[in-house]
Amino acid sequence: MSNRMVNTLFEMVRIDSESGNEERFISYVKKLFETEFRAKCTLDSYGNLIVSLSGKGETPIMFGCHGDTVPPGVGIEPFVDNGIIRSKGNTILGADNKAGITELIEAIRTADRRPPLEIVISREEEIGLKGAKNLDFSLLSAKMGFVVDGDVLDCVVIGGPSHMLIDVDITGKAAHAGMEPEKGISAIKAASYGISMLKDGRIDHETTVNVGIIQGGEIRNGVPSKAQIKMECRSLTHEKCIAQGELITDLFNVAARAVGAEIEIKSDLAYKASSIPEDAEVVKIATRAAGSVGIKPKVISICGGTDASVFNEKGIQTVVIGTGVQAEHSVDEHIAISDMEKAVGMIRYILHETSK
Repeated sequence: MSNRMVNTLFEMVRIDSESGNEERFISYVKKLFETEFRAKCTLDSYGNLIVSLSGKGETPIMFGCHGDTVPPGVGIEPFVDNGIIRSKGNTILGADNKAGITELIEAIRTADRRPPLEIVISREEEIGLKGAKNLDFSLLSAKMGFVVDGDVLDCVVIGGPSHMLIDVDITGKAAHAGMEPEKGISAIKAASYGISMLKDGRIDHETTVNVGIIQGGEIRNGVPSKAQIKMECRSLTHEKCIAQGELITDLFNVAARAVGAEIEIKSDLAYKASSIPEDAEVVKIATRAAGSVGIKPKVISICGGTDASVFNEKGIQTVVIGTGVQAEHSVDEHIAISDMEKAVGMIRYILHETSK
């Protein structure tokens, strides 16, 4: 199993698929399912892949993964180092989430039985769950799902946050910094005021705020007329996320007024907080699956976004299970073959358990 599984992962990560550029990779996965499993494969209008596989019983189970990666994800060259798969050079590995797809495929290959399956390979998960948010849910009938996109194997994720994306555009007035600075209005100064007043990082045990990007100015000797800030807030309680978004808006309005600048703030709720009960059947199955490979799992909620948030909102009760990937979203991303084998065992248990 290991050699075939590793070869499948290698083939996948060598296909570039940074967010927005997933078409060639999704075509590869589509052909693999059609050729190897004679699956019915459909691309919805957004380019998400929905795979339907027959199985024992009448009740389908959904599995979800995403096909996009974060940058730098072009020209990935994987290798094995003492049982650990890494990437050569200055790229991510792409195990997030191609290890999950590989593990799911290997589990299907090796399972003695399975229920009817609906498998979703979404686009643009890494930039706000856009694929899942635009998924054609009329193509799905499952009411229970497993997203194979966690990192560690000993966690079953039952809840995720509300996530607000906030873009701030500040317009001041340009002027020569040496000859007539008093005629200028510094957009950077307004941005700095706002950031200095902002409480960021971990606000409380379930709420975070982060300034991710700040850009401004064009020349050293000019009072900068433009500044842009991109930030986010998240909370496992929806109302807290909304409150943080409103606070950020108020702070930057005050900062702009303080220097006489104009400001435009755009807020977008990428997805809404969701949670399912710890005693839900899908949670019980996932925890037993971890136990089947010798892992004692924790049931948790996280402030990271996954497609499960959208699936739960749409009425498909969904948990997130781990793949074993470590240091994702970095050039040190890696995954142990032994952890991939455990993940395959967990998924295979789920396939057996749901096909009784």
